[in-house]
Amino acid sequence: MKPIRTERLILRNWQERDRDLFHRINSDEQVMEFFGMRRSRAESDELFDRLAAGVERDGFGFAAAEIAVSGECIGFVGILRTDLAPFIPKGTMEIGWRLAPEFWGKGFVTEAAEAWLAHAFEVIGDDEVVSFAVSNNNRSTAVMQRLGMQPDPSRDFDHPRVPDTHPELKRHVFYSLAKDQWQERKKAAI
Repeated sequence: MKPIRTERLILRNWQERDRDLFHRINSDEQVMEFFGMRRSRAESDELFDRLAAGVERDGFGFAAAEIAVSGECIGFVGILRTDLAPFIPKGTMEIGWRLAPEFWGKGFVTEAAEAWLAHAFEVIGDDEVVSFAVSNNNRSTAVMQRLGMQPDPSRDFDHPRVPDTHPELKRHVFYSLAKDQWQERKKAAI
């Protein structure tokens, strides 16, 4: 993928030097609070390789977010084709993120996600981008709202990949942003 530059970040494909941070965010109790599992190093490396290959192949994905002035990888923000049928049709563009806790609350996710929305709508040509989170994941839903995404309770769902051993993590709220809504929001900001 061609790296995307924002005011403070570089959004790029994964590099070998990012592996330790990637494992840390996928095994950290605080980061993974709303996920039913913590990844081992081997599981994390497998996901790292899969995401990096997808970004290389497609030119987008859940890509590394790096602080431009320091070169420090802080986690990922990106867009990805998802398939959670029947709840979300195959090929729907999802936006998602996961940062190390020391980078929370600094606006990095919103900044990077804005760039990815522009990429999805202007470069790829999608008509809708969606996101979803465990119903009480207020940090993530706050980002969705800052991005102008709208909740759609009629599309909320019980995530099929969340095991029954974690019933508190099953219910997911659904947010979406249509291209025309994004364009109107962009015009209003000028």
